[in-house]
Amino acid sequence: MAICIVTGFTSGLPLFLIFNLVPAWLKTEGLDLKVIGAFTLIQIPYTWKFLWSPLLDRYSLPLLGRRRGWMLLTAIGVLVTIGLLGERSPRDDLTAVIWLAVLLSFLSATLDIVLDAYRRELLADEELGLGNAIHVNAYKAAGLVPGSLALILADRLAWNEVFWVVAVFMLPGIVLALIVAEPHRALPPKTLRQAVVEPFHEFITRQGWRAALLTLTFIFFYKLGDSLCTSLATPFYLEMGFSKTDIGLVAKNAGLWPSVIGGLLGGLWMVKMGINRALWLFGIVQAIAILGFAWLAAAGHHDVIGIAERLQLALVIGLEALGVGLGTAAFVAFIARASHPAYTATQIALFTSLMAVPRTFINASAGWLVVELGWTSFFLLCFVLALPGMLLLFKVAPWRAEQRSSF
Repeated sequence: MAICIVTGFTSGLPLFLIFNLVPAWLKTEGLDLKVIGAFTLIQIPYTWKFLWSPLLDRYSLPLLGRRRGWMLLTAIGVLVTIGLLGERSPRDDLTAVIWLAVLLSFLSATLDIVLDAYRRELLADEELGLGNAIHVNAYKAAGLVPGSLALILADRLAWNEVFWVVAVFMLPGIVLALIVAEPHRALPPKTLRQAVVEPFHEFITRQGWRAALLTLTFIFFYKLGDSLCTSLATPFYLEMGFSKTDIGLVAKNAGLWPSVIGGLLGGLWMVKMGINRALWLFGIVQAIAILGFAWLAAAGHHDVIGIAERLQLALVIGLEALGVGLGTAAFVAFIARASHPAYTATQIALFTSLMAVPRTFINASAGWLVVELGWTSFFLLCFVLALPGMLLLFKVAPWRAEQRSSF
């Protein structure tokens, strides 16, 4: 469980940097909101990572073993790329910023592949709920570095210094790769062809075509609403009149504790109630959290920020942290349960790639949707988009049936 804390933190840090810090950086540098929304396309590697994930299942680097070697290499690459990204100016050298951001996304997606595979091999089936809840909890907590600390520092330091401070927080992942043991739950594929073909063949034959398709459709829709809702969260807060320091301080205090408490309670509840029921209950909270954004948007821009306005922001951020933290914990446990230990890197990469499609391609339209609809209608649309995933639970995770792995 301690290892799951570090895997979650290391996995979440670069992604939240792309989600929260980069949009704030681009907005303060004067870029248009539509450009900032389109910038989510740099996350494309997250949607295609299943293409190179078989390489991580099949091949080992010369040092540390199959999982730890890739973990070390990609974590170091992420650290260096974050620092170099901050050395460029979006106004003067946008092309270089885009390429460095895409490289960061590619390295971060690759790091996710190996961390997800390592965690699946580390945890027994009965530990998946709690272990993945702790992972997601640490994942959310990592967002406080680029989403809170970095924003506070940005009012006091140059942007290049802020990015290097964030980069240093990748060190726990580097240390983890050096000190943990290499898992040996299943033998690696013997050939590259086996590494590419067998994960897909095993998943389809185990589930059947219809059940496999339903599972993949559910994975696409379950996080669609809240993913689109939070894609422009930081620019939204700024447009409502809050300063970067306001956002940073409120996110630290109102976002951390609901995430920590909700994540831990969610993991413990999953041990008792099972993953299926958790998907139902946590998904409802996740959807309701979206309405908090609509309520804040309806209040409009604040010319003067006082205690009442900060409390409103705290309530919205706290509910979002609780809802998304709970929903993601159950969702990640569901994905891990659906994978086979022999093909963890490729199968989990396939599932999480599909999960990333909405936040990459659909979220790219977020800026355009806000301009056309306004913030309040935009968030109400996000709530509606959260409903199809809930309806699919009747088929993929019935309330009274708890599926278990059969390996």
